[in-house]
Amino acid sequence: MANHKSALKRIRRNEAVRLRNRYQHKTTRNAIKKLRGEEDKKAAEALLPNVVGMIDKLAKRKIIHANKAANLKSKLVKKVAAL
Repeated sequence: MANHKSALKRIRRNEAVRLRNRYQHKTTRNAIKKLRGEEDKKAAEALLPNVVGMIDKLAKRKIIHANKAANLKSKLVKKVAAL
Protein backbone atom coordinates (compact mmCIF):
# COMPACT_ATOMS: atom_id res chain seq x y z
CA MET A 1 0.00 0.00 0.00
CA ALA A 2 1.17 3.54 -0.71
CA ASN A 3 2.69 5.42 2.19
CA HIS A 4 3.28 8.83 0.66
CA LYS A 5 0.67 11.55 0.49
CA SER A 6 1.35 12.12 -3.21
CA ALA A 7 0.99 8.40 -3.99
CA LEU A 8 -2.37 8.27 -2.19
CA LYS A 9 -3.54 11.33 -4.11
CA ARG A 10 -2.37 9.77 -7.39
CA ILE A 11 -4.42 6.63 -6.64
CA ARG A 12 -7.53 8.74 -6.05
CA ARG A 13 -6.88 10.80 -9.15
CA ASN A 14 -6.29 7.76 -11.36
CA GLU A 15 -9.60 6.27 -10.32
CA ALA A 16 -11.47 9.52 -11.07
CA VAL A 17 -9.82 9.80 -14.49
CA ARG A 18 -10.49 6.13 -15.25
CA LEU A 19 -14.19 6.55 -14.50
CA ARG A 20 -14.42 9.72 -16.59
CA ASN A 21 -12.65 8.06 -19.54
CA ARG A 22 -14.92 5.02 -19.27
CA TYR A 23 -18.03 7.20 -19.26
CA GLN A 24 -16.90 9.22 -22.29
CA HIS A 25 -15.88 6.10 -24.22
CA LYS A 26 -19.19 4.33 -23.53
CA THR A 27 -21.21 7.44 -24.42
CA THR A 28 -19.36 7.72 -27.73
CA ARG A 29 -19.88 4.04 -28.52
CA ASN A 30 -23.62 4.45 -27.89
CA ALA A 31 -23.71 7.50 -30.19
CA ILE A 32 -21.91 5.53 -32.91
CA LYS A 33 -24.42 2.67 -32.58
CA LYS A 34 -27.28 5.14 -32.82
CA LEU A 35 -25.77 6.70 -35.97
CA ARG A 36 -25.18 3.29 -37.58
CA GLY A 37 -28.77 2.29 -36.90
CA GLU A 38 -30.20 5.48 -38.38
CA GLU A 39 -32.19 4.95 -41.60
CA ASP A 40 -33.09 8.58 -42.35
CA LYS A 41 -30.34 10.44 -44.23
CA LYS A 42 -31.21 13.87 -42.82
CA ALA A 43 -31.19 12.60 -39.26
CA ALA A 44 -27.89 10.80 -39.84
CA GLU A 45 -26.33 13.94 -41.34
CA ALA A 46 -27.48 15.89 -38.28
CA LEU A 47 -25.92 13.33 -35.90
CA LEU A 48 -22.64 12.94 -37.79
CA PRO A 49 -20.84 16.16 -36.69
CA ASN A 50 -21.56 15.48 -33.02
CA VAL A 51 -20.33 11.89 -33.23
CA VAL A 52 -17.19 12.93 -35.14
CA GLY A 53 -16.50 15.54 -32.47
CA MET A 54 -16.86 12.94 -29.73
CA ILE A 55 -14.46 10.60 -31.54
CA ASP A 56 -11.94 13.41 -32.03
CA LYS A 57 -12.12 14.27 -28.34
CA LEU A 58 -11.41 10.65 -27.37
CA ALA A 59 -8.42 10.55 -29.72
CA LYS A 60 -7.09 13.87 -28.45
CA ARG A 61 -7.19 12.60 -24.87
CA LYS A 62 -5.58 9.29 -25.94
CA ILE A 63 -8.59 7.25 -24.80
CA ILE A 64 -8.58 5.66 -28.26
CA HIS A 65 -5.75 5.56 -30.79
CA ALA A 66 -5.66 8.26 -33.47
CA ASN A 67 -5.77 5.67 -36.27
CA LYS A 68 -8.83 3.99 -34.74
CA ALA A 69 -10.53 7.39 -34.61
CA ALA A 70 -9.70 8.01 -38.27
CA ASN A 71 -11.03 4.59 -39.27
CA LEU A 72 -14.26 5.08 -37.31
CA LYS A 73 -14.87 8.52 -38.82
CA SER A 74 -14.16 7.26 -42.34
CA LYS A 75 -16.59 4.36 -42.01
CA LEU A 76 -19.31 6.56 -40.53
CA VAL A 77 -18.98 9.17 -43.28
CA LYS A 78 -19.17 6.44 -45.93
CA LYS A 79 -22.27 4.98 -44.28
CA VAL A 80 -24.04 8.35 -44.12
CA ALA A 81 -23.12 9.12 -47.74
CA ALA A 82 -24.51 5.76 -48.87
CA LEU A 83 -27.95 6.36 -47.29
